[in-house]
Parts: sequence; C-alpha cells; structure tokens
Amino acid sequence: MKFQLTVHGFQDGDVIPTKYTCEGSDISPALSWEGAPAGTRAFALIMDDPDAPGGTWTHWLLWNIPIAFHSLSEHTDPVPPIRSGTNDFRRTGYGGPCPPKGHGAHRYYFRLFALGQETLDLKPGADRKQFDQAVRAHLLAEAVCMGRYVRKR
Repeated sequence: MKFQLTVHGFQDGDVIPTKYTCEGSDISPALSWEGAPAGTRAFALIMDDPDAPGGTWTHWLLWNIPIAFHSLSEHTDPVPPIRSGTNDFRRTGYGGPCPPKGHGAHRYYFRLFALGQETLDLKPGADRKQFDQAVRAHLLAEAVCMGRYVRKR
C-alpha cells in the first residue's frame, strides 16, 4: 500500500473550504493517513504555500506525532509528545490559507513525513529551517495532498 495522506473537506487539487482559511474560522482540517513504510517510528507534518510573493510561506509545523496515530482531528491542538513549530505568521499552530488580495489562487501543500526516529530533537516553537534539517535526517517517506485557495475579500 502506498503512503497516502487525506485532508478531509476537499479532494487533492480541489479548493480548500473557507472554514479552514483566514476568511473563515481559520481552523486546521482533519487529516488521516495510511500505508506508512516499514521502520516508521513517528510522523511530522508541514503545510506551506509555494506561491507566496516572497517565497514559500510556512503555515503549519508539527512533529513527534506517535506511530500509533493515523489521524488528526479538525482544529487540532497538539499535546505532548506532539510539538508545534513557529509558522511564518510568527506563531505556533495552524495558520490557514490567506493569500494576498488580488493575487489569485495559491497552492497549499500538506506534507506528512514518515520518520525512522521516534522523536526529533527540536524545541517547541522551532522554525522551518530547524524542522527541515531534523526531518531530512530521518525521512523514510512523504505523503502529499494539495489544495487551492483564492482570497475572496
């Protein structure tokens, strides 16, 4: 079975419902996954926007998601051992799609990483650079789901 990530509320490549954006409730969608490769000991997650005017914008960083987890609920508020990093809104937790007005549709990638290490040596609030370095060192596989969003107001 292929390592696969599902973001509930929309299909891969479809429009992200307003509920999950800055124009709605700005809550994280529910996620589920299956097919992690042998040797997986934990998961990490990132959501980012490669279409942001200043370069890729990080919306969400999570790590130390236990191997026993196969989903995250809507409006996830991670509790230990799960850790949350600092997004490009300069806060921890989820920051939903919020492209600049008049900038057109942006793509938002939810990437779940299967890791060969149970915990990453990162402090809560770590940034994207620290996250990328830690994940890269233990990466076994990646599952991706992409949604699109254009700002209405």
